[in-house]
Amino acid sequence: MKLQLLIVAVAFLLNPLAQAQLTPERLYNGVGRTLVIEVEAPDEPGGPVEIVLHDRPGGRAVARSPVVRGRADLAGLFPMLWEGPERVLYAQLMVNGEGVGSPLVLDPMWNPDRGRLTDPATGRPTNDPRRGRVVFDSERGTAAAEAATTGNAWAPVPEGFTDEPVFAGLRVYQARFVEWDTDRGTVVFRLRPDAAPNTAFWHLHLVEGGFYRDIEIHRIVDRLDSGERFVVQVGDPTGTGNGGPGFDFDLEQSTLGHDFGVLSMARAGDPDTNGSQVFVALGRPGTARLDGRYAAFGEVVSGQEALNAIASVGVDENDRPLEPVLLRAARSVPAPALDRWPQPAGDPRIERAGGR
Repeated sequence: MKLQLLIVAVAFLLNPLAQAQLTPERLYNGVGRTLVIEVEAPDEPGGPVEIVLHDRPGGRAVARSPVVRGRADLAGLFPMLWEGPERVLYAQLMVNGEGVGSPLVLDPMWNPDRGRLTDPATGRPTNDPRRGRVVFDSERGTAAAEAATTGNAWAPVPEGFTDEPVFAGLRVYQARFVEWDTDRGTVVFRLRPDAAPNTAFWHLHLVEGGFYRDIEIHRIVDRLDSGERFVVQVGDPTGTGNGGPGFDFDLEQSTLGHDFGVLSMARAGDPDTNGSQVFVALGRPGTARLDGRYAAFGEVVSGQEALNAIASVGVDENDRPLEPVLLRAARSVPAPALDRWPQPAGDPRIERAGGR
């Protein structure tokens, strides 16, 4: 075994592409400034070296530029970056047509699009999570315009509200995956900052800060009364479901639906009480109603059998496991090149039954 590991290590060091990578000089980059990155590429690459911008994993290439080894100004290569991109972009180093190294996440720093709990009957704010639905600031202008033409009861746009957000620059970091080491096996998630950038970033901050260490999975709802699969929830160091990291952050409008294996933020009734507690969706029929109300930001790419093993643990009347189920640690690992990102894992129970 030691000889095999040595052979793998030597092969890695001899591969001229093994250590090719883009590395940002700074995490935060104000608009209009230089955006310095370090380009680590082979001295003799054997083909063209370029950076390609993508709008999402598996998505289209939106721009490309040749680059040379050493320091480079990413904003100089791509002036469009200071025009205020509407969504996260991924910068991938390509050598001789092959993606190498982790992509960079280029996260635009726009003013937050805040979600507010709103009574659908009146269009006015409410504190009742049973009656309210989440309406984001970006949706309020549309709702008010509809009210003017249809005569519905939607409240006017609040005084002082503006639908002109400000672009301040880019948050730039290397893309990471997250591994859960549980006592039922390892579960790996690909984070999706392109779907919910702030949520993915703050979760990664907690993971890399060692927050998710020896935490009990405190809530399991494998089946609702309707028979539909629901969620597994974790993220409170006290194991009670009432604890958190000592801060909250705003609900974010996510483009990711709550399919099997999707990682999402748990919260209290107030939309802006996102912290450290997260849940994993176990089946779209039971969790589709969570879309837009909770911020989904990651997807299981391996370990779905371990996830189902956790979900199958017996629970009491409060959905607490009858035997301890432990998240020993969550850690971040470098993401592969964008064209080698694994696809989201399906539910093996359904696949074995011949469904989708």
